[in-house]
Amino acid sequence: MTDDPFDRDKPVETMWAGRWLDMKRRGRWEYVSRTGNIHAAVILAVEDGHVLLVEQYRVPLGRNCIELPAGLVGDETEGENPVEAARRELEEETGWRAAVMEPVGEFWSSPGMASEGFTLMRASGLTQVGPGGGVAGEGITVHRVALDALPAFVATKRAEGCGVDVKLLTLLGAALLRDGSPP
Repeated sequence: MTDDPFDRDKPVETMWAGRWLDMKRRGRWEYVSRTGNIHAAVILAVEDGHVLLVEQYRVPLGRNCIELPAGLVGDETEGENPVEAARRELEEETGWRAAVMEPVGEFWSSPGMASEGFTLMRASGLTQVGPGGGVAGEGITVHRVALDALPAFVATKRAEGCGVDVKLLTLLGAALLRDGSPP
């Protein structure tokens, strides 16, 4: 029998537990997970040649970050599903409501360091019903950006010092493949 380099047979040990995150170890491997295996719903709201994005301060980065709207599933309501969470978060964060919210699939943003995953949701039939901005203390700025202007928008936000969430590659990928220049 050979030694498993991934320590799949080792028990998982919680080294530290917080309200939202746990630091865990399995054999030689350390990683972070959401408490209670909570995951996120991330919303791709693209319609009429525009996408809805949010900008908010992120403490781990120490700066604002441009992101797709998103939120935790079940953090406020037990038994909530990704579709319900996505509907709630889209309206809360952006002020837009979707007639249709459909799951695209599950994804993991940093699988070498965190077990956190998210369900990507596609929103359509969008209607603006309020200003957005999130709940008290979130300080979210909503951006409705034309898709053909997205690379320039991202470049401008980077120049202002904003971080860019990796999930924006869903929208920037074609431009990166076409000409190779980063936005």
